[in-house]
Amino acid sequence: MGIHRRDEGVEHRLHGSVFRSYVSPGSGSAELCAWRLQIAGGTAGARHRVDREEVFLVLAGRLQVFLDGVVEEIGAGDVLRVPVGVEFGVDNVGAETAEAWVTTSVGLKATMADGSVISPPWVR
Repeated sequence: MGIHRRDEGVEHRLHGSVFRSYVSPGSGSAELCAWRLQIAGGTAGARHRVDREEVFLVLAGRLQVFLDGVVEEIGAGDVLRVPVGVEFGVDNVGAETAEAWVTTSVGLKATMADGSVISPPWVR
Protein backbone atom coordinates (compact mmCIF):
# COMPACT_ATOMS: atom_id res chain seq x y z
CA MET A 1 0.00 0.00 0.00
CA GLY A 2 1.26 3.49 -0.78
CA ILE A 3 -0.02 5.04 2.45
CA HIS A 4 2.25 4.85 5.48
CA ARG A 5 0.71 5.92 8.79
CA ARG A 6 2.66 7.88 11.38
CA ASP A 7 2.77 4.95 13.81
CA GLU A 8 3.93 2.46 11.14
CA GLY A 9 7.48 3.75 10.75
CA VAL A 10 10.28 1.32 11.57
CA GLU A 11 12.60 2.83 14.17
CA HIS A 12 16.38 2.64 13.92
CA ARG A 13 18.98 4.34 16.13
CA LEU A 14 22.45 5.39 15.08
CA HIS A 15 24.94 8.03 16.27
CA GLY A 16 22.54 9.25 18.96
CA SER A 17 19.68 9.94 16.53
CA VAL A 18 16.40 8.22 15.70
CA PHE A 19 15.64 7.30 12.08
CA ARG A 20 11.97 6.33 11.57
CA SER A 21 11.71 4.71 8.13
CA TYR A 22 8.49 4.91 6.13
CA VAL A 23 9.56 4.30 2.52
CA SER A 24 12.22 1.72 1.61
CA PRO A 25 12.54 -1.59 -0.22
CA GLY A 26 11.33 -3.20 3.00
CA SER A 27 8.03 -1.31 2.66
CA GLY A 28 7.68 -2.00 -1.06
CA SER A 29 9.56 0.89 -2.68
CA ALA A 30 11.75 0.06 -5.67
CA GLU A 31 13.55 3.40 -6.02
CA LEU A 32 12.96 5.79 -3.12
CA CYS A 33 13.62 5.94 0.61
CA ALA A 34 12.15 8.40 3.11
CA TRP A 35 12.42 8.71 6.87
CA ARG A 36 11.81 11.07 9.75
CA LEU A 37 15.03 12.00 11.52
CA GLN A 38 15.00 13.10 15.17
CA ILE A 39 18.16 14.56 16.67
CA ALA A 40 18.12 15.31 20.40
CA GLY A 41 19.42 18.65 21.60
CA GLY A 42 23.19 18.75 22.04
CA THR A 43 23.80 15.82 19.68
CA ALA A 44 26.78 15.97 17.32
CA GLY A 45 26.37 13.98 14.13
CA ALA A 46 29.02 11.81 12.51
CA ARG A 47 30.85 13.25 9.50
CA HIS A 48 30.47 11.12 6.37
CA ARG A 49 30.16 11.10 2.58
CA VAL A 50 27.19 9.62 0.71
CA ASP A 51 27.16 7.90 -2.66
CA ARG A 52 23.65 9.12 -3.54
CA GLU A 53 22.09 12.54 -3.07
CA GLU A 54 20.01 13.18 0.04
CA VAL A 55 17.42 15.88 0.64
CA PHE A 56 16.55 17.16 4.14
CA LEU A 57 13.44 19.22 4.92
CA VAL A 58 13.69 20.59 8.46
CA LEU A 59 10.36 20.12 10.25
CA ALA A 60 11.22 21.47 13.71
CA GLY A 61 14.16 22.97 15.56
CA ARG A 62 17.46 24.18 14.16
CA LEU A 63 20.40 22.22 12.79
CA GLN A 64 24.00 23.15 12.22
CA VAL A 65 25.10 21.63 8.92
CA PHE A 66 28.67 20.92 7.86
CA LEU A 67 28.77 20.57 4.07
CA ASP A 68 32.01 20.44 2.11
CA GLY A 69 33.91 22.63 4.58
CA VAL A 70 31.12 25.19 5.08
CA VAL A 71 29.05 25.46 8.28
CA GLU A 72 25.50 26.84 8.05
CA GLU A 73 22.47 26.83 10.32
CA ILE A 74 19.09 25.73 8.95
CA GLY A 75 15.65 25.71 10.55
CA ALA A 76 12.03 24.68 10.06
CA GLY A 77 11.02 24.96 6.41
CA ASP A 78 14.59 25.03 5.09
CA VAL A 79 15.70 22.38 2.60
CA LEU A 80 19.21 21.00 2.24
CA ARG A 81 20.49 18.94 -0.69
CA VAL A 82 23.57 16.85 0.07
CA PRO A 83 25.62 16.20 -3.09
CA VAL A 84 27.37 12.91 -3.72
CA GLY A 85 30.88 12.59 -2.31
CA VAL A 86 31.16 15.75 -0.19
CA GLU A 87 31.96 15.62 3.52
CA PHE A 88 28.75 16.17 5.44
CA GLY A 89 27.40 16.19 8.99
CA VAL A 90 24.43 17.51 10.97
CA ASP A 91 24.65 18.68 14.57
CA ASN A 92 21.88 19.84 16.87
CA VAL A 93 23.58 22.52 18.94
CA GLY A 94 20.28 23.66 20.46
CA ALA A 95 18.47 22.32 23.52
CA GLU A 96 15.30 21.05 21.82
CA THR A 97 14.92 18.01 19.59
CA ALA A 98 15.18 18.84 15.90
CA GLU A 99 13.28 16.88 13.25
CA ALA A 100 13.74 16.53 9.50
CA TRP A 101 12.17 14.56 6.67
CA VAL A 102 14.93 12.94 4.63
CA THR A 103 14.78 11.33 1.20
CA THR A 104 17.27 9.52 -1.00
CA SER A 105 17.38 6.65 -3.45
CA VAL A 106 17.55 2.96 -2.59
CA GLY A 107 20.96 1.55 -1.73
CA LEU A 108 22.69 4.64 -0.34
CA LYS A 109 26.02 3.93 1.32
CA ALA A 110 27.88 6.27 3.65
CA THR A 111 31.65 6.40 4.04
CA MET A 112 32.48 7.48 7.56
CA ALA A 113 35.43 9.69 8.56
CA ASP A 114 37.43 6.58 9.57
CA GLY A 115 36.94 5.03 6.10
CA SER A 116 34.37 2.45 7.17
CA VAL A 117 31.33 2.08 4.90
CA ILE A 118 27.81 1.58 6.21
CA SER A 119 24.61 0.65 4.42
CA PRO A 120 21.86 1.84 6.77
CA PRO A 121 18.90 -0.52 7.17
CA TRP A 122 16.42 2.26 6.31
CA VAL A 123 17.72 2.40 2.69
CA ARG A 124 17.63 -1.30 1.89
